[in-house]
Amino acid sequence: MELQIVLEKRRSIRKYVDQPVSDEDLHKIIQAAILAPSWKNSQVTRYYIATSVETLQKVKEALPEFNQHNVENAPILIVSTIVLDRSGFERNGNASNELGNGWGYYDCGMHNMNLLLKATELGLSTLVMGIRDAQKIREIFDIPSNESIVSVIAVGYSDFEVEMPQRKQFEDIVTIK
Repeated sequence: MELQIVLEKRRSIRKYVDQPVSDEDLHKIIQAAILAPSWKNSQVTRYYIATSVETLQKVKEALPEFNQHNVENAPILIVSTIVLDRSGFERNGNASNELGNGWGYYDCGMHNMNLLLKATELGLSTLVMGIRDAQKIREIFDIPSNESIVSVIAVGYSDFEVEMPQRKQFEDIVTIK
């Protein structure tokens, strides 16, 4: 599938069919995420993946009720985190500029976008969720304290087609001088 088609086809899906995703496809989407750039090649993004019925249920319970409903049949939930104080930092531990750990979150966003686009190319659907109980998720996966939990991403097969929502135009978001 051409990149432009993938870009136009990707949607946030809130209803999934009860169908498993192959281990091969899961591996491919994570490999795509790994290819994303990061500050000084720091590669601070980490993924914790729920695929078992038990772990999926626990992660769903760490989401608000509306998102529990949105991902009811999603066969995979991926938690993205960043290792703190690396991306955007010098070797001596000082932040390289005023954004500090903001660079780690930026890097994670690029990793996650690669993941979403690869999933779309493979015929999978996704939903990125930022409202979650980070402490519960940290306990489920035993995530170390030097990592910050960023998002939960549902992956599966959509139960319906979604129209592209209205997007801003070039002139709405660009200033050229």
